[in-house]
Amino acid sequence: VPGDVSVIGYDDSPLIPMTNPPLTTVRQPVTAIARSAVTTLLAAIAGEDVPDGEMFFSPDLIVRGSTGPAPKE
Repeated sequence: VPGDVSVIGYDDSPLIPMTNPPLTTVRQPVTAIARSAVTTLLAAIAGEDVPDGEMFFSPDLIVRGSTGPAPKE
């Protein structure tokens, strides 16, 4: 890694940068997700109209040492 294969993790645990090589990961915007969920829940409890549907949040790709270019053939 990353010479023959690239590895990507998900959730960006605080320990991930300490791996060897440091793991590339996808980080979710947990604070924004939680804030939106709580706001929606409190609005529903208060009897306000809450929109049906999905909420979308943009994750971040944190590139570290576990990914590299594809090997040339």
